Amino acid sequence: MEEAEVLAVKDKIVRGVFALTTRTFILQIIAFISTFILTILLSPSIFGVFFLVSAVISFLAYFSDIGLAAALIQKSSEPRNDELATVFTIQQILVGTIVVIFVFLSPIIAGFFNLNNDGLFLLQALLVSFFLSSLKTIPSILLERKLEFKLLIVPQILETLSFYLVAIILALNGKGIASFAWAAIARGVIGVISIYVISPWRISIGISFQAFRELITFGLPFQANSILALIKDDLMTIFLGKILPLSQVGYIGWAKKWAEVPLRLIMDSVIRVTFPAYARLQKDQKILGRAIEKSLFFLALLTFPATALLIIFIKPFIFIIPKYIKWEPALSSFYFFAVASLAAVFSSPLVNALNAIGKIRITLVLMIMWTVLTWFLVPFFVLIRGFNGVAFAAFIISFTSFLPLIVMKHYVKFQIIKLTYKPFIATLVMILFTYPFLIYSQSFTIVIITFILAVSIYAFFIYFWMRRELTPYIPRFIR
Repeated sequence: MEEAEVLAVKDKIVRGVFALTTRTFILQIIAFISTFILTILLSPSIFGVFFLVSAVISFLAYFSDIGLAAALIQKSSEPRNDELATVFTIQQILVGTIVVIFVFLSPIIAGFFNLNNDGLFLLQALLVSFFLSSLKTIPSILLERKLEFKLLIVPQILETLSFYLVAIILALNGKGIASFAWAAIARGVIGVISIYVISPWRISIGISFQAFRELITFGLPFQANSILALIKDDLMTIFLGKILPLSQVGYIGWAKKWAEVPLRLIMDSVIRVTFPAYARLQKDQKILGRAIEKSLFFLALLTFPATALLIIFIKPFIFIIPKYIKWEPALSSFYFFAVASLAAVFSSPLVNALNAIGKIRITLVLMIMWTVLTWFLVPFFVLIRGFNGVAFAAFIISFTSFLPLIVMKHYVKFQIIKLTYKPFIATLVMILFTYPFLIYSQSFTIVIITFILAVSIYAFFIYFWMRRELTPYIPRFIR
């Protein structure tokens, strides 16, 4: 790869991460405010139904693709028209078949989980949204391959706005679970229209068996990874929905959602950008190693303080905000999920890097291990500790997150401690200076002032201690 091309890729990586992180930050603000309103308007059992049914749809989504979309992104050469048409056609056949089958089976599924008519309607609405989402695949792939994430974020923002706006309006009118159903349909329609406006692609139908054979070599192991992730996470949620009261499933979903805010806000953006970027850099190990180092540094810089702030401020906010005390039983789960998420900050990007350089079979072995551990430990600890056992099991499993680091170092040389110790120390100092103010305080004013103080302390450390590492990237952020 020529030096000019390398510089262009690095520039797009930085701007792509910035664009996606900014997008995710905007979406998280929207989601935070909207979820806060909805958790006041709706009961934990309604959230439990939504969390459970969403897991069912996520379960189905893993069978809507056989890794062909990821194979298109991972390709070092530009995808051909016959490859695009093949991926689109196969995906629509799979999605269409799944939707038709489960629309007919939806009354049986609703009965299995003791869902009422509103729960059945939510399931059917999410199936419609699932079909609409599948239509966006090719336009999204074309943008990702070009690392044009600043364009890709627009449909996602519009989707989120439409979902929560419809959900809140209907919840205010007492529609309960149906609020989520109509919101999901609105999100699907807005998403399809906006992505085709931004990334036009003439829909092509047809299957090239040569293209299929070329793509399936990477796609099948990649999809096996995804299916294992499905079994590990979403199928486990479905299992929990059968053995635990829906209110407790709601507690688990609430705790997991808030604990993983830094992952969804920051890490997902980095992974989304670096997968196609690492794939383009895979033949130059030295440059790839530096790219991995910078990714891990920025993840530590942002996720360490974000997770710490959530841990120390979540309880005061629960007691201060009216009608939010109902989520107090989920606090223990939240703390365990939050600590476990810090391990994922490093393991997930390295698994992503292994996939990008074609080591898909190695990541498959890792995923098998994590799936077996999850299905062994979660039921065991639920039996001992109740619904809090789910988060405790995640905490125990997080100690295996060093394995991708060891494996990746066999292929690419990079450092991690040298790049992450400064954010770690700065986060510890921030906690030590601010936590004592919160121990006995239930004043909203003191909590807000303390929060501002915590952010200011960390910003001070960034400016005076990590300025040299950040200065080269500032012009790329503002360009």
